[in-house]
Amino acid sequence: MIKLALFEYVIIAVYLVFVLLLGLWKGRNVKSLNDYAVADRSYGSLIIFMTLSASFIGGGFTIGNAEKVFIFGIANIFCLWGFSLKELLVARFVAPKMHHFPDAISVGDVMEKNYGKSGKFITGIFSVFLCAGILGAQVGAIGYISNIFLGIPVLYGIIIGTGIMIAYDTVGGMRAVVATDVMQFLMLACGIPLTLIMGIQYVGGVGKVLSEIPANHLSILGNMRPLEFLSLFLTFLLGEALVPPYVRRLFIGKDHVHTARGTFWSGIFSFPFFFIAGSIGLIALLINPGLNANMALPAVVGTVLPVGLRALVIAAIISVVMSSADSFLNSASVAFIQDIIHPLRKERLSEKKGLFYVRLSTVITGALAIVFAVKIKSILDILIYAYTFWAPIILIPLAATLLGIKSGRVTFFMSALAGILGVVIWDYFLKTPGGFSGLVFGVIINLVVFIISHNFEKR
Repeated sequence: MIKLALFEYVIIAVYLVFVLLLGLWKGRNVKSLNDYAVADRSYGSLIIFMTLSASFIGGGFTIGNAEKVFIFGIANIFCLWGFSLKELLVARFVAPKMHHFPDAISVGDVMEKNYGKSGKFITGIFSVFLCAGILGAQVGAIGYISNIFLGIPVLYGIIIGTGIMIAYDTVGGMRAVVATDVMQFLMLACGIPLTLIMGIQYVGGVGKVLSEIPANHLSILGNMRPLEFLSLFLTFLLGEALVPPYVRRLFIGKDHVHTARGTFWSGIFSFPFFFIAGSIGLIALLINPGLNANMALPAVVGTVLPVGLRALVIAAIISVVMSSADSFLNSASVAFIQDIIHPLRKERLSEKKGLFYVRLSTVITGALAIVFAVKIKSILDILIYAYTFWAPIILIPLAATLLGIKSGRVTFFMSALAGILGVVIWDYFLKTPGGFSGLVFGVIINLVVFIISHNFEKR
């Protein structure tokens, strides 16, 4: 635990109260399910850039990144750049086509265009699984951060931090999420780089870092074999590709030009940010090689930053986690109502009833995430596990739909089943040969079956 001065606790408390009030105020005029899910679709490229960046930069890409670099070296950063490449690909090929889905508020709405209500329903199921898993990881990080920095028991930290997030998310939906994301982005974009800069100064400069860090920690592959490195790179490239919170950010732009531009900036920003956050793990290694790896980033904050300034950086770290968690909470709730409940009903819920039930779903999902988060060990590991509920099953059919490729339900079901079987066989029966990820293998099998079935259906 890091010992803080009393006024530092006050700074952090004021920040959290401000986040809550901002979210509640921005969401005060939400009157319908559509407004809750996508606001008024009027955001420009700068806001999309900030809210998208704040959404994907969570506990795994900061605390988890520093932890893995502390253990394995900068090879982890290069693997994470697979995610950055994915953002650039989405900006180039997917975002410019979002004007073809003017009324969509969920990923299931996109899938329904090609694969009908059954495809929408199945997408909704896996959307909820994925979002709940990643939400649990972020909620667990909130408790962990509260315990390390504030001395609050993990469970109480989870309840307080997640309670604030549930409150403004329940009331304001996407409006509240975007407003708080913008502020949280500004906090994390300043706080994390500041920690690295002062950390480098603390240990004696860049030259000291390069000369004293073990050589394998500074190599591109680290201790990984080339196939293992490629597997992890592809896992980050594919694992969170087109997941619900990021796809739904593509719905809120005033037009597809702003959407594409904001997404591109977000991808560019992620390259240096992942490097900065991961490099903090190297600073922690120099300061205390015997440190618990999970403590890498918190230990550097507590050691190198002066009193007062560290309170702002702690607020930035809390921002990192909350900005990601609220997006996945919002997306899980919208997917549950729009993609699971609506396809099961003969008549669609009215906008007023839909709003009531999506808010209720937000409260229930957030409460379940608290229960799940207590059992989380490594934030980054749980993210990778959660990816298996998405990429090998949904990614290829969804990408095809977004790119304008028209396929039918048979193609969707066959490719999804092939992806699931690919993961199960590769990971659980063959025990991941060569260290190559079953997730990547599942995506490859899904793609092969999709192409074959799609061509067969056309003929």
